[in-house]
Amino acid sequence: MRQNIGLVNALVRITCGLTIVAWATSKLVKRPYETMPFVACILGAMKVAEGITRFCPLTYLFEESVYYYEEDEDYDDEYYEEVDTGAEAPADVQQ
Repeated sequence: MRQNIGLVNALVRITCGLTIVAWATSKLVKRPYETMPFVACILGAMKVAEGITRFCPLTYLFEESVYYYEEDEDYDDEYYEEVDTGAEAPADVQQ
């Protein structure tokens, strides 16, 4: 895994993730069968893990899709170039 987020971004993710985990844990102590604090705890833990490893899967997917799109765009330009076949267009077709 290649790191794809900066140091400040990682520190912000760790801080926010720990805050969310602390909030969710305090809610789960009072009412352990609620779903929303449990989901928030999992998402917060995910943010902490992203900050520690400095790797974000969503950023990785976004970078890959942009890179793929840029490569594909160059290919389309070459593919759709106008080709001179030497034949004349019919009179009713305007160019």
